[in-house]
Amino acid sequence: MDIQQPPESQHPREKFSVRLGIFVLILLVVFYEFGYQMGRKGFVFVPSSFKVVNQNTLPQTVDYSLLTDAINILNTNSIYKPLDQQKILYGAISGAVASLGDPYTTFFDPTSLNNFQTNLQGSFDGIGAEVGADNNGNVVIIAPLPDSPAAKAGLMPKDIIAGVNATSTAGMSVDQVVNLIRGPKGTTVDLTIVRGTNTKPLDVKIVRDEIVVKSVNWSYKTVPVNGKNETIAVVTISEFGDDTTPLFTQAVNDILTHNVSGIIIDLRNNPGGYLQSAVDVASNWVSLGTTVVTEAHSDGTNDVYKAEGNNRLAGIKTEVLINGGTASAAEILSGALHDYKIAQLIGEKSFGKGSVQELFNLKDGSAIKVTIAKWITPNGVNLNHNGLNPDIPVTLTQDEVNAGKDPQMDAAIQAVTK
Repeated sequence: MDIQQPPESQHPREKFSVRLGIFVLILLVVFYEFGYQMGRKGFVFVPSSFKVVNQNTLPQTVDYSLLTDAINILNTNSIYKPLDQQKILYGAISGAVASLGDPYTTFFDPTSLNNFQTNLQGSFDGIGAEVGADNNGNVVIIAPLPDSPAAKAGLMPKDIIAGVNATSTAGMSVDQVVNLIRGPKGTTVDLTIVRGTNTKPLDVKIVRDEIVVKSVNWSYKTVPVNGKNETIAVVTISEFGDDTTPLFTQAVNDILTHNVSGIIIDLRNNPGGYLQSAVDVASNWVSLGTTVVTEAHSDGTNDVYKAEGNNRLAGIKTEVLINGGTASAAEILSGALHDYKIAQLIGEKSFGKGSVQELFNLKDGSAIKVTIAKWITPNGVNLNHNGLNPDIPVTLTQDEVNAGKDPQMDAAIQAVTK
């Protein structure tokens, strides 16, 4: 008969190995089920970093592999080799951004981002003009800065920049055109300008210079009123930059020592700038805690910006000068003072650039500037594209400028001394 031998005893390491194998098998089953369920929900695991990435951020109705397929075709078949892969990538991103049709949503490569970030920092080389886009997608002059090469060359708000150095700007973004216009001090740039209804373009040659921007200047006018002289303060804000709030505070301190009977705020050809600077300036008239502007987002949420100061200029009669170069943050200030009946608007209709852009940095030093909201005045006026109409319309022609005349300022003085 067969005799059954007792089982041999297992070594402790062999027991551990068997148990470990069973444990790993269980883990594989668990992770497979977990991965399957997570995959159904649009998540994948990235082995190199062990992070969970949501694939649902890309629409599932679009096959994004077409992009890599197209790039592979270029790399394989194009005669223009070697191809600049970084340029191809940036071109793809630029095309995606441009497809929104919003001239203010733009892609910056690292060089253009650096140029963009110098705009409000007080000094740069160029022609001294704020450039934007009109409702038709044309790249236009929003406003030449005072005493800049652009102003001296006669550039005007809403001039269309059709070409730069004989290169057509058709299809270019605002920032691409700006990069073409900018250059070292002392060099010349040749602009092809289309103005108004003129069918013949203008050729404007401008020598670039260092543009040093002091955003706030103020002076005083002595005006005869009812047989006696009165003092009027004229404050010109050329943009809302880094120095605007401290300079305007200095202006207010000085104005309050002059016993003025009125203030004229000149926002003509002011292309805008920082939202907070506009709120700071408005706070010198608008009561503490009162809405200056509302930022309306596409998801229905609103951010309300309220006056933060002690409204030291409240009670002093004020008028505001605007024109077609008054844009963005300058329209915020104009709209707030107008809606609260603090000031009348005098001059010409403003530009109508009432949207909010936010800069999103990418990991290689590039960035995307995205329009995320629009601005609404306290009375509900949508500043985006609409602009502000003057209470007292007064035009200013180039001939009047050349002759040293300023009927808009004359109208403001008359209004503030009534």
